[in-house]
Amino acid sequence: MAELRVPKLNNNDTEYLLVEWLVPDGAEVHEDDAVALVETSKAAEELPADATGVLRHAIAAGTWCRPDAVIATISSDPAPAVPAPVADAAGEDGPLITAPARRLIDERGITEEQIRALGLKVVKAADIENLRGGGHHELPRVQRAVARAVELSHQTIPAAYLAVRMNLAGAVEHARQATKEFRRPVGLAELFVQAVAGLHADFPLFFAAIDGTRATLSEAPHIGVTVDLGEGLYVPVVHDAASRTTKDLAVTLMKHRVAATTGEFKESDLTGANFVVTLHTEGDVVLAIPFVFPGTVCALAVTSPQDGGHADIGLAYDHRLINGRDATLFMSALKAAVEGLG
Repeated sequence: MAELRVPKLNNNDTEYLLVEWLVPDGAEVHEDDAVALVETSKAAEELPADATGVLRHAIAAGTWCRPDAVIATISSDPAPAVPAPVADAAGEDGPLITAPARRLIDERGITEEQIRALGLKVVKAADIENLRGGGHHELPRVQRAVARAVELSHQTIPAAYLAVRMNLAGAVEHARQATKEFRRPVGLAELFVQAVAGLHADFPLFFAAIDGTRATLSEAPHIGVTVDLGEGLYVPVVHDAASRTTKDLAVTLMKHRVAATTGEFKESDLTGANFVVTLHTEGDVVLAIPFVFPGTVCALAVTSPQDGGHADIGLAYDHRLINGRDATLFMSALKAAVEGLG
């Protein structure tokens, strides 16, 4: 009997939320089938089966679990009569199709016959990628939109960059305690959104929009937060972020991460940002330089703390509106706010 354990998904969280089982209890699965959706403070992740057999849930959806915790077993026992897993599949007896796979199917015109020919109980994004084969890779729709934004940014925005080293040890511990208190994942994303939003009144130009020689100020900070699932970049927006509590931010960002996995964003979720926080907290990333998103003047790059809890946090800014001295003052104020959480 094999055990399905929760992998270590990032360096910032000590526990994750099992959002949804993609395969029902007692169903037969194959190795590498996507079987569960787990929420971290950064993204929603699909967990694959590591063996072939009958899946038995060990915990229910909505349960918190730590890395290496057993959430299911996979045995060779015959499966009981369980309805075939169906999720917007091609037919009544079709396979379960994960949301990222469904998006690729729709974008690339994959046919029902091609899906059935795979012979899989669960079809995930990697299976659809493999259908294309050949020596080229077609960009997903979301990534094509990112490409257009990057091109426009580099053509029209004279960006500058500044990085400041911050001690995030206290902030990480603060996030850990908040996660326990609110029973929602709280990580660096929530803390930096809150800290950035708190600087809106003192640094209004950092949340402005520029049109020629004129800057339009905003009444409230609307913070975009990047969610990268490997198939394209989403930037959902936390509107009026300065009015949000930490718990409210955690709930909102969790909804955005799950929506990025399913592709079920509302238009209002993705529009209106006047400042963007980009997350680069994977592995050993120590420096990241984001592009300034068209329509904004700043993008903050948040990296994961390294030895001693320090991280280099960077600010890309439109030099037409923001000068180096002002950027230094903003980052000093941000450092004080974040390090003050310890």
